[in-house]
Amino acid sequence: MTDRHPPRLTPLPADEWDERSRRAIASLIPAERAHPEGAGNILSTLVRHPDLTRAYLPFNAYLLNGSTLSPRVREIALLRAVHRRNCPYLWSHHLPIARRAGLSADEIDAIRDGQLAGDTDRSVLAAADDLVDTGTISAATWDQLGRHFTDPERMDLVFTIGGYCLLAMAVNAFGIQDEQA
Repeated sequence: MTDRHPPRLTPLPADEWDERSRRAIASLIPAERAHPEGAGNILSTLVRHPDLTRAYLPFNAYLLNGSTLSPRVREIALLRAVHRRNCPYLWSHHLPIARRAGLSADEIDAIRDGQLAGDTDRSVLAAADDLVDTGTISAATWDQLGRHFTDPERMDLVFTIGGYCLLAMAVNAFGIQDEQA
């Protein structure tokens, strides 16, 4: 994966942050991190539109912290989605989270390659690939998911993949740069 776009929107400078900016990200990060360095480039860019950010972030917080999916399954799904959407920013930012969720370096490589072992993991990869490629999940993949997940879990899986595809598209379209770049 490579950065495809130069910055089109830059992070909001510290001297332009106000109470509205801080409230916009409150559902995702604590108040002490509500500044450019603590929020990172993605949130610092999103707060250029505080109303949109305030509406979007609770959904993203649910996907990260409230979903019925295990952290491992969530990270498999979203890493595959952001890889397929060619979003190096989200890929690199989720690697430490994926490791904390129990994924090994070999498993992370296998997510990128679409070659995870295990029926459950393969069904998650297939769901991500189906959704990215066709906008739906094939009947065979849906049935396979049903052997491992409840209906609410399958619903959360679809929204996790879709939510991270959306975020990857926004990151790519805005040209958000990695903080280490």
